[in-house]
Amino acid sequence: MLEISGVAKAFGGFQALIGVSLRVEPGEIAAIIGPNGAGKSTLFNVITGHLVPDAGRINLKGRDITGLPPHAICRLGLARSFQRTNIFPRLSVFDNVQVAILSHEGRAQEMWSRARDLGRERTMAILEDVGLAGRAAEASGSLSYGDQKQLELGIALALEPEMLLLDEPTAGMSPQETRSSMALVARIARDRRLTLLFTEHDMGVVFSVAQRIRVLHQGRIIAEGAPDEVRRNDEVKRVYLGKH
Repeated sequence: MLEISGVAKAFGGFQALIGVSLRVEPGEIAAIIGPNGAGKSTLFNVITGHLVPDAGRINLKGRDITGLPPHAICRLGLARSFQRTNIFPRLSVFDNVQVAILSHEGRAQEMWSRARDLGRERTMAILEDVGLAGRAAEASGSLSYGDQKQLELGIALALEPEMLLLDEPTAGMSPQETRSSMALVARIARDRRLTLLFTEHDMGVVFSVAQRIRVLHQGRIIAEGAPDEVRRNDEVKRVYLGKH
């Protein structure tokens, strides 16, 4: 589904990514972990076209997407969420998802017509999936932070992606919210047969949800494998878990 080969990115004299290579298979639930400043968000920004890499190639479903703009990559089946919530707070929960659906279908201008039921069935089905159907009429800005993140997931699903990139989807949530949210994300990914790549700081969540884990440290992948392999890796213990 996704293949990254030798990707590098620098900001001035700071090398944020150094020869990063990885593959994500169709249907895989994969995680990228690492300390703050490891380069996780930079990698996501390069994959999704928000940054152009200095070197390396990125292929999605066998197609070279290196340097394409974000909207073009999105239309090829790759959707993402951001660390900061990215919703329309003054629109209703329903309207946030409906706008995404109509935009994806090239019908965004129809949002402002009298045909307010356009895409209603799909919109409600997505809100049901993310647990927000009962709050469809509420202003999205009034939702709790956790529910806003769920709404952001719904917006991503409205784009009919084949692959989802979630950048710290549970940041700012309580431990219980984190577990519930990631269980929901994993269920949706399995039910919809999506490929999922996410970053997360809660190691309990990572090791319980991810099928494969990559560890990023100072811009380099230092380990990858199944959760048990990564947990036993001495280098990971040293640089990430603080063990010697």
